[in-house]
Amino acid sequence: MDPALLREREAFKKKALATPSIEKKKKDESQFKDDSKKKSKSSSSSASTGPKLDASNYKTMSGSSSYRFGVLARIVRHMRARHQEGDDHPLTLDEVLDETNQLDLSNKVKQWLQTEALQNNPKIECTPDGKYIFKPVYKIKDKKSLLRLLKQHDLKGLGGILLEDVQESLPHCERALKSLAQEILYIARPTDKKKILFYNDKTATLDVDEEFVKLWRATAVDAMDDAKIEEYLEKQGIKSMQDHGPRKPVVPKRKKTAQKRRQFKKPRDNEHLADVLETYEDNTLTQKGVTIK
Repeated sequence: MDPALLREREAFKKKALATPSIEKKKKDESQFKDDSKKKSKSSSSSASTGPKLDASNYKTMSGSSSYRFGVLARIVRHMRARHQEGDDHPLTLDEVLDETNQLDLSNKVKQWLQTEALQNNPKIECTPDGKYIFKPVYKIKDKKSLLRLLKQHDLKGLGGILLEDVQESLPHCERALKSLAQEILYIARPTDKKKILFYNDKTATLDVDEEFVKLWRATAVDAMDDAKIEEYLEKQGIKSMQDHGPRKPVVPKRKKTAQKRRQFKKPRDNEHLADVLETYEDNTLTQKGVTIK
């Protein structure tokens, strides 16, 4: 071989031996397996020592307020359905839970229902004997009581009654409303489109000419108050609104009674001592034989 190549080869070996090298050690798979086993054992032991979740304990946990109110809402819905079907006899708490299929409640939830929830609920009424019944908005049982209620609202100027309140309060509501179709007026509220019931007072109906009806419906006064309407009518030469509106009751004036003039009375002398006292020129006073100077 060429001596120059041999010299380069020897120099390369020396240089390679002089520079340090780092070797990567392979991980021991047996050690990795042992570590994974230890971790699994520790996790299993911690799970065994921690609290176990039980269906019966879940209902009494601190975060079960939504569960409690769900039970209460189910009871209220059932009591409303019973009332609408005509079942108006009261029930005990156990009977209510039996009809709603909630007999597996804990004693804590039952106590909460009996002492707080059902007592303070506006839709449930508690009878003196400790039973519960649905409390409707209006005390109406048939179509006659409904018609009487509408008449009272009309006479007292209280307005109409919401259809949903009537449906909640009156058992077999649809049947009663069908039989009273000629006695009731339905008007949809513009804000939420809910229907309102009014008594159809036929004595107050008036025959109005179609021309006036068209003019009334064509006039838009939504964005005008009473002051603007009155101003517009005054410009048109109409003064019919001056005498409209609530009037204050006129209190009759009381007549002034003629006061008697007091007559000036002169001061009186001591007339009751006229027979006792005597005056003399020398300024002496005599009283029953006694002279006083």
